[in-house]
Amino acid sequence: MPRTVLTLSFALSAAGAAALLAAGTATAQDTNRLLLSYEAIPSVQVELDLEGASYAEREAFTQTVHDRLLPAIFTAVGVDGWTGADLVTDVTPGGYLLNTNASLQTELTATDAQADRLSAAVGYVFRQWSVLVTDFADTEGGTGYAIVAFPEGSLTGEAAHAFFEHAAAVDEGLGGGYTAFGDEMIFLNVTDGEGNPYSGLADADFIAGLTQAAASFAPLNAAVTETGEAAARFIGNDWSEAVAGDDYAAVIDDPDLMTALDALVADHTALVMEAVAAYDW
Repeated sequence: MPRTVLTLSFALSAAGAAALLAAGTATAQDTNRLLLSYEAIPSVQVELDLEGASYAEREAFTQTVHDRLLPAIFTAVGVDGWTGADLVTDVTPGGYLLNTNASLQTELTATDAQADRLSAAVGYVFRQWSVLVTDFADTEGGTGYAIVAFPEGSLTGEAAHAFFEHAAAVDEGLGGGYTAFGDEMIFLNVTDGEGNPYSGLADADFIAGLTQAAASFAPLNAAVTETGEAAARFIGNDWSEAVAGDDYAAVIDDPDLMTALDALVADHTALVMEAVAAYDW
């Protein structure tokens, strides 16, 4: 898997989702092993025609951002000064509302406040509506999840999207989102601020639907291999109202850092324009 390297000790196992779930809590009481899920293609402020964009194009752009810009965001936020952050970022397929895109998955050991601040920074620079923060070590976190496993080497971006659509055909509540690691897809039954699942499904029904989808997925053999409960939350910005990224700025709460991030927003726009020229977006 592609990785972003800073002056830290990186240790995400290529074994995929199972390794993340097995990581458990960190040594320090106030830190946890967390996963940040987000995208590099901007959702607002830049007009793009992505209707004909292939997954390969989206992945190539996301890899470029991963290599050329993401380390600068981490450095600006000061991640390399966090004790034991042990940070690694992978480029993987990710889905949201029946769309599959290349996504960035950052695993690190951090406090909730640090993770939220980093989430706000990447969300701001990449102009995303939200970044998902998940703590799989919190087994009473209120968010049910299931892992669907596929044969080794078979889970391409196209295959992941095909299963995503198939699962949503079994129950539309399963079309909310997923994250892929290696040959495994993680589906989270994320809830709103009042604890109601966005899927409209109780955890048991959510898992049952995915089990049925896996058993009936003709292109590949698939199976639900693990289920459980985690803690998940969105760090976001309502760009329809907070057009300057005020929601993210409130989480960051550092004018100097915001100035540094503004420069990185300009760098991100330049990379987007390169992709527009290369891929006719």
